[in-house]
Amino acid sequence: MERIPSFSKDHDFLQPGLHVSMQMHGITTFDLRFKKPNAGDFITPKALHTVEHLLATVLRNSAEKDNVIYFGPMGCRTGFYLLTVNLSYEQVLSLLKESFALALTFTEIPGNGRKECGNYLEHDLPEALKECRAYLDVLGEL
Repeated sequence: MERIPSFSKDHDFLQPGLHVSMQMHGITTFDLRFKKPNAGDFITPKALHTVEHLLATVLRNSAEKDNVIYFGPMGCRTGFYLLTVNLSYEQVLSLLKESFALALTFTEIPGNGRKECGNYLEHDLPEALKECRAYLDVLGEL
């Protein structure tokens, strides 16, 4: 089998930030890299799950909601993927700064009921907010 594009990147050189991972069929995949790969500092599973709930909710309620295809975690727990259409890097950067700032105002986890979530007991809002704050700082440096 062919190696997929994300496995073709040298993860020893990836740094926290916002990267265009690939463009295909009009869809741009953004790599929201929270952590340096293979550095021993990973997002905890509970925080990863909660960040997903927070940002998926905010992004799908934003002014750009019709251009957001998907937001979800990387299996390696170093960040997230955001799939979009019709948005430039600059537009996505601005959207993410607004979205992470809004996520930091949440005091409850959206979609955190048994009927709404397939693993509703595995969340950590304080840790997720800590990760969101740290990533917003990274975005502020771009």
